[in-house]
Amino acid sequence: MGSFSIWHWLIVLLIVVMVFGTKKLKNLGSDLGGAVKGFKDGVKDGGTDPAAPGTATPGVTPAPGQVVNQTAADKATIDVEAKQKL
Repeated sequence: MGSFSIWHWLIVLLIVVMVFGTKKLKNLGSDLGGAVKGFKDGVKDGGTDPAAPGTATPGVTPAPGQVVNQTAADKATIDVEAKQKL
């Protein structure tokens, strides 16, 4: 009663294929594989290239009032504050 035979697993697999279809199962498998690959790449790249102290990380917005070193491209931009009309 505690263990299932191969026939039980084949019946379960058949029901799953009938409910979801082979196309959705294929997409689910490829999405899961891509997520695992992305996770492995992220873990591998996570400790290899740390940012230098005092530099901004791309895609991360600094907190208000925080001083961050600017690159040459950032120095060409003008920082303004928008005023709200009353």
